[in-house]
Amino acid sequence: MTESDKLFFTFDEMRLKEDLLRGIYAYGYERPSAIQQRAIVPMITGRDLIAQAQSGTGKTGTFTIGSLQQIDFSTEKPYCQAIFLSPTKELAEQTLNVVNALGQSLKVKAHLCIGGKSVKNDMDVLRNGIHVMIGTPGRVYDLLNRGAIDGSKIKILVIDEADTMLDRGFKEQLYFILKAGLSDNMQICLFSATLSDETLEITNKFMNDPIQILIKKNDVALEGIKQYYINIDKEEDKLAIFSKIFESIAVTQCIIYCNSKQKVTWLYEKLKEENFPVAEIHGEMKIEEREDIMDKFRSANIKLLITTDLLARGIDVQGISLVINFDVPTNRENYIHRIGRTGRYGRKGCAINFITPDSGKYIKDIESYYSIKMHEMPEPEHIRLI
Repeated sequence: MTESDKLFFTFDEMRLKEDLLRGIYAYGYERPSAIQQRAIVPMITGRDLIAQAQSGTGKTGTFTIGSLQQIDFSTEKPYCQAIFLSPTKELAEQTLNVVNALGQSLKVKAHLCIGGKSVKNDMDVLRNGIHVMIGTPGRVYDLLNRGAIDGSKIKILVIDEADTMLDRGFKEQLYFILKAGLSDNMQICLFSATLSDETLEITNKFMNDPIQILIKKNDVALEGIKQYYINIDKEEDKLAIFSKIFESIAVTQCIIYCNSKQKVTWLYEKLKEENFPVAEIHGEMKIEEREDIMDKFRSANIKLLITTDLLARGIDVQGISLVINFDVPTNRENYIHRIGRTGRYGRKGCAINFITPDSGKYIKDIESYYSIKMHEMPEPEHIRLI
């Protein structure tokens, strides 16, 4: 049996620090998810790791637990021992929340390093001492370049949603980080719901005989999420159909995806005119605006959130019962990440795809690649979201 084949069905079996176990149970984890059963203990060995798992199954918890177990908390002044890289500010912020929660009894000091915030403040906090740096590639590289931390003492580098890092043009920054004076003995861990061939190139350049915990592509399609489609003849009919759905279905919270910022804003304005409890969020907003909207969405003060693929990955809001692809994504990986915002951590969820004649080919590609079959949406009264 290899390291990645052994399963640990309880956190107690993993022989974790008592204070870390306290944080795990206080956070609400009762037993490890499938990826946590297989990946936490191999990560704790210090070996490089490539881990692929479905969205909403506890990847962030996996690498947080695997890292906190290895960090030395005994020193009088903390020093940075782990760096977690995220493709978006929102995902980085959420990761910080998980680290603070799981590491509360360990008295972990973690700091968020993202664009739009004060570099001087980052420098001051880092020099005063932290255990974990969490951020986006551009800001993390900038701080490493400025000597804000001692890179030679970094034990663990986690690259979350590694394929997105490359999709979003972070490849050069990522390579700079990997060469920015970090320890030659540093553990590198890649985590993602999908892993492209380009992503796996990193293993040949920077990783040392990594343990691989991968799932088959036809197992990625998010068990527990009902997936429907509605054929729509004309683009301009989508809005009326959307309104009809919400007249008929009781929805707790919903994310609505469009393929462009312009479409997001157009739909937001149309729904606001109809007095829907709606907000928009996209990459051109100031970070403070985005943070405010996400806080309101997490606290359920906003029921409907319209966005682009900015929020397709990693955002964990428990109340989301429905995802609507107002526009079908042209990238099949983005489809998986979008619908993964519902059905989080074993809960049930529902995804509805609006298909126009020019977008049907993308749905066929998604069905073929992931070996899934979507169903035509029944009459609304036959749909159960919880």
